[in-house]
Amino acid sequence: MTGYRTQTVPVDGGELTVGVWGDEGPLVVAAHGITSHHLAWALVGADLAADHRFVAPDLRGRGHSRDLPGPYGMARHAEDLAAVIQAYGGTATVVGHSMGGWAVVELARAYPMLVDRLVLVDGGPALPPLPGVPAEPTEEEITAVVAETIGQAYRRLTLTFPDHEAYRATWRAHPSFADWTETAAAYADYDLVEVEGGWRPACRVEAALADARDLYAWRPVAPAPLPVPAVFLRAERGMFDQPEGMIAPGAATRAFPGIAETDVTGTNHYTIVLGAKGAAEVAGAVRRLS
Repeated sequence: MTGYRTQTVPVDGGELTVGVWGDEGPLVVAAHGITSHHLAWALVGADLAADHRFVAPDLRGRGHSRDLPGPYGMARHAEDLAAVIQAYGGTATVVGHSMGGWAVVELARAYPMLVDRLVLVDGGPALPPLPGVPAEPTEEEITAVVAETIGQAYRRLTLTFPDHEAYRATWRAHPSFADWTETAAAYADYDLVEVEGGWRPACRVEAALADARDLYAWRPVAPAPLPVPAVFLRAERGMFDQPEGMIAPGAATRAFPGIAETDVTGTNHYTIVLGAKGAAEVAGAVRRLS
């Protein structure tokens, strides 16, 4: 990976691990998805390293930042991302994939002086509320619904695997990874931490559940323009390579009036960053905005 290394940035409670690609040029800071880590950006970072300095943290509770304490949530991630931008100087173009899209929207609204422009990648507009939540839900009701519905999808985070190959096999079987690559294998390997009896995914399930609360429109959300120039790249297919994408067509435009919205054909929710075509589209969007 071109010029790739890991470094750390001081944040509240400890140090955030970041991946860095490139040495010179405009700063780009990128935020990954809800159970992911910074190597989701390996292809994008390697591309942009030619003319940018690309910095992607393991968000709090994930990867090598898994031991940073809570609380979690988009406001907390925005604070950490602000610290990363300040550590590398000046302002940045900021990119967010999946949950990272919600985190960078929060960053732009809370710290507009640090953000030059935004690239949202299949994440950012509030999702429709999960079923079973009343019109005016309490925090306890929201927490219960997230734990019951979203929590089931996070079962992988509680499993122990005998070795790296066993964990790779779970990803190779995933419908979105029909084209298995060295990038995907490295992504799976980095995700593991050693525990008693084997290996476990690094993402802490409590972090994922806490962050999931912030992705849904539990109460009505009024459309509001973003404070900086922004584009939205929508994956053609969904998280399990199903024909319906995770974000409905037009949802970003409705949520963020004035944003430029583009469909990235031939990609799903994962391969829009972890596949060659999707990564090239993301890098191209960064360059066009720069």
